Amino acid sequence: MEPERWQDIERLCYAALNEEKSARAAFLDRACDGDEALRRAVELLLAQHEKEDDFLEVPAMEVAAKGLARDQQDAATQTVADLASVERISIGPYRLLQKLGEGGMGEVWLAEQSKPVRRLVALKLIKAGMDTREVVARFDSERQALALMDHPAIAKVFDAGSTPEGRPYFVMEFVAGIPITTYCDKHKMTTRQRMELFIQVCEGVQHAHQKAIIHRDLKPSNILVSEVDGKPMPRIIDFGLAKATSQRLTDVSVYTRVGTFLGTLEYMSPEQANSEGEDIDTRTDVYSLGVVLYQLLVGALPLDLKKLAYDEILHRLRDKEVPKPSSRIMSLGGDSAITAKNRSTDAPSLNRQLRGDPDAVVLKALEKDRKRRYGSPSELAADLGRYLRNEPVSAHTPSAAYRARKYVRRHRLGVAVAAGLVAMLAGFAVAQGVQLRRTKFERDRANRERDRATRITDFITGMFKVSDPSEARGNTVTAREILDKASNDIKTGMAKDPDAQAGMMQVMGEVYINLGLFSRAKDLEQQSLDIRRRILEPENPDTLASMDDLAGALEQCGQYAEAAKMFRQEIDISRRVLGTESPQTLNAMNNLADDLRYDGHDAEGERLGRETLDISRRVLGPEHQITLSTMNNLALCLESEGRFPESETLFRAVLDTNRRVLGQEHPDTLNSMNNLSFALFAEHRYVEAEKVNREAFDIRRRVLGPDHPQTLVSMENLGFALLCEGRYAEAEKLERKSLDGHRRVFGPEHPQTLNTMAALALVLSREARYAEAEKLARDSIDISSRVLGPENSNTAVHVYYLACIEARKGNRSEALSLLRQALDHGLAISWGLGMDSFPDLESLHRDPRFIAMVADVKKRAAANPGSGNM
Repeated sequence: MEPERWQDIERLCYAALNEEKSARAAFLDRACDGDEALRRAVELLLAQHEKEDDFLEVPAMEVAAKGLARDQQDAATQTVADLASVERISIGPYRLLQKLGEGGMGEVWLAEQSKPVRRLVALKLIKAGMDTREVVARFDSERQALALMDHPAIAKVFDAGSTPEGRPYFVMEFVAGIPITTYCDKHKMTTRQRMELFIQVCEGVQHAHQKAIIHRDLKPSNILVSEVDGKPMPRIIDFGLAKATSQRLTDVSVYTRVGTFLGTLEYMSPEQANSEGEDIDTRTDVYSLGVVLYQLLVGALPLDLKKLAYDEILHRLRDKEVPKPSSRIMSLGGDSAITAKNRSTDAPSLNRQLRGDPDAVVLKALEKDRKRRYGSPSELAADLGRYLRNEPVSAHTPSAAYRARKYVRRHRLGVAVAAGLVAMLAGFAVAQGVQLRRTKFERDRANRERDRATRITDFITGMFKVSDPSEARGNTVTAREILDKASNDIKTGMAKDPDAQAGMMQVMGEVYINLGLFSRAKDLEQQSLDIRRRILEPENPDTLASMDDLAGALEQCGQYAEAAKMFRQEIDISRRVLGTESPQTLNAMNNLADDLRYDGHDAEGERLGRETLDISRRVLGPEHQITLSTMNNLALCLESEGRFPESETLFRAVLDTNRRVLGQEHPDTLNSMNNLSFALFAEHRYVEAEKVNREAFDIRRRVLGPDHPQTLVSMENLGFALLCEGRYAEAEKLERKSLDGHRRVFGPEHPQTLNTMAALALVLSREARYAEAEKLARDSIDISSRVLGPENSNTAVHVYYLACIEARKGNRSEALSLLRQALDHGLAISWGLGMDSFPDLESLHRDPRFIAMVADVKKRAAANPGSGNM
């Protein structure tokens, strides 16, 4: 009998034992798929198990062999003899039954656990003589990696320990499955079914990445498929080469030496095959997944590495481009028919199925330059999902024609009817001579567009002109100066085209907001809205967009009541014209809820936020950008109300969704991590806040670079976490570096720069360097009062920090006066609730004025609890 045949018998027997007795018959119906000899052998083994405790001893195997065909008896007897020679060993409550496999450092055994539950498990054990320091460390890393994860597509770890001889082992879920490629071919799965199954694999690998674990050896034999309730379920196994990206898995360091290659060559990424020790990140798993996907679709590997020298193999992995899956099918010759048959189709049809989007998705996953590869498994899975739903995939440069084709595929019937109507109308139009008039119209429109383009070009060119020779300073002219010049000239330079003028003003206003220059932004957005109200209808989408941008600028300037008024006007129009459930209306409702929070109307903001979230979840879905933004703003509102656990729950939900849908390195995901850290700060969970901030900082520094604005924000947040932990020297170093970067990138008056100044001031006060601390704090207040306004919430935070510094100096009256000023000028309730536990204010705790102030804040919080539960 073939060894594979015995393997099928044994695996089915073990799997059947894990089923309830009443369900075994149905399980065998599905699993044996009409193979009566296979079913008979499994049933004989199961019957023997019912009679004897010594399951899988030689007599049981002999009984199974009797149920097989006569011409298989000799091979069966030899296999039984081989099994009888296996040494029967018990390790604690685990009795080793059969060796399932072995690698360079370990063996995997099928074992029977006797207590506290009776079940079949897989036990991985270091080989005798292989327990070197490095092997033990790598083995322990695999155990820790698996223990961190909890996902249906990843085998679970149950237990761990050491044998009496000191050989480490760990016990994990026994996966009675077969390699994913074998399973798909055996069941003649279609291309669509293979993609759907592969998406589940991507979700499992994404989960590992979220736990900061890179597999580094993904291949079909490490992705086993079994059936659960009649449906295929993939399980990822063998994390023996896993690498931790943000944490130490063991106390013993495991190093990947330069010139040492870890992984399986056929599935190895170009960076893994690089002998120069290039750093490995999550995108190496994306490449390996791309190879598996290629094999699932094509039935062959992307590159033929047979009969090649080792150096030539590495060269091909690093440099040779992969052929398109569709073209590879046609190059398989006679094997293409077999491949197509395994996918329930024929070769020409399979070629057509793979052309276009599937080709593009697979090739993007297999990009040699990892910067052009999918950033995460979830991005790869998302593109496959879009393809299966006939939506545009990101692997394409989405031209208008390409998007139109996708639309036609999704709406074939509607497009067919519309096309018929268009054809009828076109015939009538031709009969009436409309074509001539259309030609004239198109010519006039082209002339108008040309004139508009000329005006915009002349205006933009004028932005860089200098009439005064003293202004001709070459590269010393700043972007801010150019922007200011353009915003002053726009009234005259674009006066002949008010529509384009309003659009340019709106864009420039957005630029000013991004620079933190909110007052200039507000003026431009107001002018843009005035023009559009004059030349367009109030219900025009461009008019509504200007209203939304102006309201946002007013909010940033601290004019919350004016912003709320503008948001309400936008909502009224949008509800009337577009409906309550339109994205435009929901976005405006979300913005208004956030503005109400800024203005201290937390209860009203919470109510509106919950209403918006309920509609958005139902209409747009739980993963839509507006839904996630509404959840985030609602969480911020709850945090302002001092309801930190509820706030944290929402922040974590947003973060989990962003990680799953967008990937770990997406800007929205990193922003979610940043917001979560604030909730942890508020709950005084500083170590957890540090961990979240450090992870976000490391990713942003690696992906975006050290001087990117988001990297600098994460650096400042990490410094604040270290401050809260009492690690002042480390905190000061980070805050100083962050402040230098903020001044260089944002400018000296940007709100983020001012926040960093205030944070550094607090660090210095903890180190008793009061003169420097007070100067920084007062400078941040002065600039913030001038740029944002004295009653802006950011200004109030800086005043709060100065109060902390004065309290540490012993100036209690001055500290109390500053605290009252901060609370009266927009400091969030959540800050006030933390006053009596903030260490910098410890000297005030017994002062009756301070006690009364804290009581007032808590009274305000109690009177404004919001409504409803999550």
